[in-house]
Amino acid sequence: MDFLAEDRDTLDRFLPGLDQQLASVPLTKLEVRDGPAVELFREAGGPGLLIPQELNGHGASASAAIRVQRAIGARSPSLAVATTMHHFSVASLIELQRGEQRLAWMLLQAIAEQRRLLASGFAEGVHSQGVFSPTMQARRVNGKVLISGSKKPCSLAHSMDILTASVALFADGADDRPTFAVALIPAKTPGISVSDFWGSSILAGAQSDAVTLTDVAVDPDLVLAMDGAAGVQTVSFLWFELLITASYLGMASALVERMLAIDRSEATTRAAIVADVESAMSSLFAVAQDIDAKKNINDRLLVHALLCRYAAQDAISRSVSSAVELLGGRSFIKDDEVSYFASASRALAFHPPQRIRASQAILDALEGSPLKLD
Repeated sequence: MDFLAEDRDTLDRFLPGLDQQLASVPLTKLEVRDGPAVELFREAGGPGLLIPQELNGHGASASAAIRVQRAIGARSPSLAVATTMHHFSVASLIELQRGEQRLAWMLLQAIAEQRRLLASGFAEGVHSQGVFSPTMQARRVNGKVLISGSKKPCSLAHSMDILTASVALFADGADDRPTFAVALIPAKTPGISVSDFWGSSILAGAQSDAVTLTDVAVDPDLVLAMDGAAGVQTVSFLWFELLITASYLGMASALVERMLAIDRSEATTRAAIVADVESAMSSLFAVAQDIDAKKNINDRLLVHALLCRYAAQDAISRSVSSAVELLGGRSFIKDDEVSYFASASRALAFHPPQRIRASQAILDALEGSPLKLD
């Protein structure tokens, strides 16, 4: 059985031809800011992956989506990270649409049909304040909503069609108590600027630069109230943890795949490396299946997802180190892809919530307290 065959088959079922196209481009050309990966994803219909079929999307389940992200991560780490942020925004809109936000329904259909890409201006991963904790401020002026603030880094900064952002909306002035909302901001709206922020060559293809808004005028209909949105936040955060973890498992899997292709005798060691990666992926499936069954979608499941994510970080670290060692110094020296995947795979630890900040909150939640992450 081919190591990544099921993941690549799933990718090909939903986005036909994308895996082959990514495989045909050298990694050094995929992993740069102006590389072709994002547009290949768009052309393959990737923006509609999670959107329900009745809205002309692909309707991928959580279980299928993590296979897609793993397969993409094994080809283009930057694309996997960038598209996770798109899917996170889409998942948030799907939950809003279920809450009878008609505009969200219309936008989801447009995303699928017109292959629009969403950049995330949310405070993703900071559950104590909510995934939708305001990253920007807004005020009503002359029938418009003026939004100011910034998001950095912001993936897909150069390719986005729409910026989705959490805002604190002030009715009459900064001293008033704000309401919280999600703003859907067309990327070409005057007042939006994109500037360099990401200085590393690792994951540069995710286009994670700075997006700044200065009195950007938005139609009030494009600002969706978030009153009573705790359920939306939980589901969206779960999607984020699943997809980002699967993406990085794909990066580790790229090295494991190379290791399995060489002629070595250390069968026990190689099997242990595969077991590490596959066990981590299986734990994600357990969470994904609950999401697909719409069962127990609450903070308890979120704690489970976070534990799976942190366990995956350790599995990635072990499997990458061991796989690189078995591949040998010549592979590391001669093949830039080995060192690139090894470096990129470590960045999962940098996505919020970082383990050092979340551990006590998780332990408290396991003892019955509400989940509160700083």
